[in-house]
Amino acid sequence: MSLVRDSLQARAPIGGWSAQRVSRLGYQHLINTTSQMNFYYFWEKRWFFLAMALGFFMLTLPLPSGLSQEGMIVLTMSVVATILFVTEPVPLPTVALLIVIGQVLMLGIDSSDVARSLMTDSVLFIMGSLMLAVAVVKQKLDKRIAWLIVRVTGTRTSRICFGISVVSGLLASFVGEHTVAAMMLPVGITLITLTSDEPKKVRNLAAVLLFSISYGCSVAGIGTPSGGARNAIMIGYWKEFFYDPSNPETHRFIIDYLKWMVYAYPMFLLQLPLVTFILLKTFRPEYQNLSRAVAKLRAQMQAEGAMKPGDWVAIVIFFMILIGWIFLSSNVGMGTIAIMGAALFLIAGLVRWEDVNSGVNWGVVLLYAAAISLGVQMKNTGAAQWVAESFIALLSPVGADEGLGLWAALSALTTLVTNTMSNGAAVAVLGPIVLKVAVVAQEDPIIIGFITAVSSAFAYLTVVGTPACTIVYASGYLKTTDFLKVGWRMAVMSILLMLAAAYVYWPMIG
Repeated sequence: MSLVRDSLQARAPIGGWSAQRVSRLGYQHLINTTSQMNFYYFWEKRWFFLAMALGFFMLTLPLPSGLSQEGMIVLTMSVVATILFVTEPVPLPTVALLIVIGQVLMLGIDSSDVARSLMTDSVLFIMGSLMLAVAVVKQKLDKRIAWLIVRVTGTRTSRICFGISVVSGLLASFVGEHTVAAMMLPVGITLITLTSDEPKKVRNLAAVLLFSISYGCSVAGIGTPSGGARNAIMIGYWKEFFYDPSNPETHRFIIDYLKWMVYAYPMFLLQLPLVTFILLKTFRPEYQNLSRAVAKLRAQMQAEGAMKPGDWVAIVIFFMILIGWIFLSSNVGMGTIAIMGAALFLIAGLVRWEDVNSGVNWGVVLLYAAAISLGVQMKNTGAAQWVAESFIALLSPVGADEGLGLWAALSALTTLVTNTMSNGAAVAVLGPIVLKVAVVAQEDPIIIGFITAVSSAFAYLTVVGTPACTIVYASGYLKTTDFLKVGWRMAVMSILLMLAAAYVYWPMIG
């Protein structure tokens, strides 16, 4: 500031104004600008400072009965992290770094031990899946998928919407919803624009087609461990909390790829026709037949020509990875197979490392790793046990501390949380708590874990609830109110179906 002031004072009088007056005006303007910038910075970061203030306040409180000092620290870190997850005043990977720092400085854990807790098979699996997603998108199969759908379904709008949900779901159950939503969005937009160039004339049609993509992906995310990071996180928690190699009775807590599919895949398949039914009842499309759009699409596909050898190689590699997940994951780990698949795509030259490096959000990998690590400390310090006992005490007066009432309460809690943050973060935060709830309530931790992981997919109400919702909203055809209009119907349907599966189907399969 002194340099600016001195330079202004050195100037000659301007237009009758003295140099001293010009200096005062310039200096005052600089002061005002700096003050505005400081105010803007603190306002933009207000939730960060509020979260830190709340954390400091929690650490000064007397210890609740039954909670250790270490448990209070971990609980405080979890509350602060949750606020930062929801409000995002700083980049989310920054929260991961703060979690790592907090474990070392506040809990006194050796930094090497913290580092080891970050890289589990679940994290490897998430990292490998993101790398595979980049490789799949690079193949540009969107128009071919659209053409395949209409060849099977015909030109009726209702059947095309169902076909889009089925294809989106089947792909998303293995690859991950954000990848499939990005790949299928051009399919929906192609059918919309080939029907009409004026968005107002296809308002409801666009809503049905685009929600068929996002909700098809969302309901599919529960079907397999590779359907979403939340599933891998819960699998990791089961093993960390309950598995003891020397105790054969605990071996059931090793949930492999095929066992997860047996539990969850039928529920995903049952939801698919219900998704189409709800969408068609909520948004009544302007066109009942898309024959005009299909004819244009046929002409475009004829111009594209036949599939190239690289496309077939990519499909073969993908199915090899899928077979490995189903039959080999219990021996070598799902993460190893995911990394192996990414390596095969690179070796075959179907994707370059530069594409993978720029396409993978490495901050997401770090975020999940840190969240899982914090979840483990929730268990080790007893914080999860204390929260679980407190939660059961709250539910007890209304008779929701066991059985179906407890399941419904946990599903509603998870649904609420997952609509405010990513589903992976929701499970990372809630997982240790609900598993301890299962122990306190004498419920099966596998049932409670599945209820939590599955309910984290019910983020239908907000644009930011899931990556798939964000991606289709970015097309410009949807409004935020559209998500509320149809989302509550989807949430009620999904919760009821899941509770029915937990009450009838899951006990049947043990």
